[in-house]
Amino acid sequence: MDNRAHFNSLISMYAAAPINAFFNPVLDITEGEASIEIQLEDKFHHAAGGVHGCVYFKMLDDAAFFAANSLEHEFFVLTTSFNTYITRPVSTGKMRAVGKVVNKNRTQFIAESVVYDADGKEIGRGSGVFVRGKLPLVEAAGYLNNPPE
Repeated sequence: MDNRAHFNSLISMYAAAPINAFFNPVLDITEGEASIEIQLEDKFHHAAGGVHGCVYFKMLDDAAFFAANSLEHEFFVLTTSFNTYITRPVSTGKMRAVGKVVNKNRTQFIAESVVYDADGKEIGRGSGVFVRGKLPLVEAAGYLNNPPE
């Protein structure tokens, strides 16, 4: 499978994940990098009217995860650890996270990600360690148009 077909299959897999029906993210992937955008809605807010930290975490982790999985063509990767830093609050507009693999070896990937507000200002950052899991990508829901169960 060529890289573009792999990236498109990962995008299809992401769309098939039930959690993404809530957030409606848009994913783009290139080799070793991924970006995710979501339009902010009130349902993402905590009681003080700002976007809840779980949205920051999801975007940062997902961008880093797909950057790592872009380099792994056989297995679904797993997040083994992820550090998140929320540096600025946001409540409206779009959020865009960009992830990039910064180190790859035989057993793991290290990826970093940054999330921006609609004005392009950094509002958070994170880094994580990802490893190859045991699930072949061809068995993951949505990969290669494999329908979710």
